[in-house]
Amino acid sequence: MKILYQDAKAGEIKLLPETLDDLWHLHNLVDERDLVFASTYRRGEEKTDKLRPDRVEKVRMRLGIRVDKVEFHESDDVLRVLGIIEQGPQDMGQHHTLMLSVGEAVSIIKPGWKAQHFDRIKRAVAASEKPSIFFVAIEDTDAVIAVAREYGIKEFATITRNPGGKMYMSKPNESEYLDEVVGKLKMILHGEPLIILGPGFVKEALAKRLREKVPDASHSISIHHTGQSGMAGIHELMKQGLGGKILEESRVAKETMLMEQLFSEIGKNGMFAYGDASVDAAVRAGAISTILVLDTKVRSAKVDQLLRLVEDSKGEFMIISSLHEAGRRLESLGGIAAILRYKMS
Repeated sequence: MKILYQDAKAGEIKLLPETLDDLWHLHNLVDERDLVFASTYRRGEEKTDKLRPDRVEKVRMRLGIRVDKVEFHESDDVLRVLGIIEQGPQDMGQHHTLMLSVGEAVSIIKPGWKAQHFDRIKRAVAASEKPSIFFVAIEDTDAVIAVAREYGIKEFATITRNPGGKMYMSKPNESEYLDEVVGKLKMILHGEPLIILGPGFVKEALAKRLREKVPDASHSISIHHTGQSGMAGIHELMKQGLGGKILEESRVAKETMLMEQLFSEIGKNGMFAYGDASVDAAVRAGAISTILVLDTKVRSAKVDQLLRLVEDSKGEFMIISSLHEAGRRLESLGGIAAILRYKMS
């Protein structure tokens, strides 16, 4: 994410999303009733002096809409901002949907920017300077390639190997299997860190094959043993805090480790709070070390007030993505929880 323009007096910030992660950050940055400006396509105004009007083509224009709703779907690679046209060359008061995509600037005007908004922008700008992290979770019969996004782990491809046996005409060929995985990795790797994991010895064979076929990738490979393969193996790796410093610094790993710490405190009846009432009491008592809030819950005025109180008492806050396992675990606790400085009754 790049900051292109900022006007504190007008409450306006202009941003340029550079990755799919940035669209997710915008999804959590834009609130209902914000005024959002972006370039879009809309049918031009018809001339009324013709008996049979021509078909009106869509033209590109810049519109400002008052936001009613924001929708993010990672599979579509776009962010939809729905609302009422408030500024632009035509159609004032009508409904319109801005389709925000990577590489197109967007301006956001808020009545009041909050701490979590600036934290979100800071994170997005910092994340753009870090390399993506790729995973291969592999075993004898299948391999899953995935990438760490700011909002979670996204599966990129699955390669399945013929398992062999009586019902197959030939024995499974490990070399062909590994070469297919290497071929997929060559398409996406450009010097980024690669973590190879799994339960058996095939992960070492893949690493050796990759070093032979793609020598430039050798310095970025790390190998880790997990009891499971596939996406379950990647989640296991993150819960255990493995993967080296590069993974520790990723957002999804930080969120995962904080949730692990929270559940550890819950398991030993230690320093924790979860649910609205319990967390509210801990905030009022100044007992919060770190408050954890689900991204879908952070937009409320009540939660905003809690975050301000936590900051005033020198506590920290972490907004957890609802799009990966850590977020689903937090949702099961009511969408808000906290790690405390001391145990409360």
